[in-house]
Amino acid sequence: MTGAAVGRTALEGLRVPDALSARVPAEQRGAGRDDVRLLVSRGTEVSHHAFRELAGQLRAGDVLVVNTSRTLPAAVEGRLGGERLVVHFSTRGDDGRWAVELRTPGTGAGAGAGRRKGATSARAGGPAGAVVRLPGGGRLVLEEPLDPAGTRLWWARVAGGDVAGLLARHGRPIRYAYTERDQPLSAYQTVFALPSPDGSGSAEMPSAGRPFTARLVAELVSRGVQFAPIRLDTGVASAEAHEPPYPERFEVPATTARLVNAAVAGGGRIVAVGTTAVRALESAAGPGGGVRAAAGWTDLVVTPGRGVRVVDGLLTGLHEPAASHLLMLEAIAGRPALERAYTEAVRHLYLWHEFGDVHLVLPDETAHSPSCASNFR
Repeated sequence: MTGAAVGRTALEGLRVPDALSARVPAEQRGAGRDDVRLLVSRGTEVSHHAFRELAGQLRAGDVLVVNTSRTLPAAVEGRLGGERLVVHFSTRGDDGRWAVELRTPGTGAGAGAGRRKGATSARAGGPAGAVVRLPGGGRLVLEEPLDPAGTRLWWARVAGGDVAGLLARHGRPIRYAYTERDQPLSAYQTVFALPSPDGSGSAEMPSAGRPFTARLVAELVSRGVQFAPIRLDTGVASAEAHEPPYPERFEVPATTARLVNAAVAGGGRIVAVGTTAVRALESAAGPGGGVRAAAGWTDLVVTPGRGVRVVDGLLTGLHEPAASHLLMLEAIAGRPALERAYTEAVRHLYLWHEFGDVHLVLPDETAHSPSCASNFR
């Protein structure tokens, strides 16, 4: 399983001020999880809303495709010789190994100490054969790089193999230095998260679903908006390394495939909640756009060249200008719409990252030219 270069994004030159990083969850800044802002794009037309107004942007017959993967407490303290480090458990392989990232723990001293304490910074992986001592007497043996061209993620094996138990007893949610402090695991779970029988899940939260509440879901259902579950266990996407996504484990159930196909046939729009939902659904889509039940690993990278086959719209957070996720947004919305939306997001002081504001990309239904329509089908 390896990543592949996918090219530069449309927003490489955009500067996002550090002040626009969301430091704490929305419920600690305001009235609740849905107390975030909603930027809506329809082509190059942009409008501004509160997330709790989402129902007014959708219509009966639309389908929201949501990721039910739960977030794991995937960060564990460790020692490599005399070096303190933090292990981020990213992805469980079919052979029982895990792809892991080794990180340097924050010092908690000097300017910005409150944010650094509990956070981590980038560190090269390896070397092969190195043994990382884990809490409770566990040992992690590094075997080989995930990608021979990279050094960050490594395949490793835990002696005894009980990673789920290790994380449950000693893990905490992964966090980066732009956040203000550690948060409980519940802050990283979405209303859609479901436990898995084998204890697997996502290393990092499928954060586009975070602003949803049970009340908002009920309102959307009452207005005729449908929900279709998929599962994609997200791996580590380091904040310092804008790499293409690596292969990830996914499942599109038969019930979701039927619901999506019926909605498309009836003129409903398919709106993915998060880039993870796009990746899973497009991995199960045929060349003509029909969706089938599918499960396993996906190495699909959605780019403007590949395009999308079934997704009409996307609800997602705001991504850093060099993040490969923006290629997916460009494939769905088109470059002019993406550039306009992000320029407006910076100008209107929207907040970035997993605790930040959200962006709803919908088709420009005033455009009828073949070139515009091809952005969505």
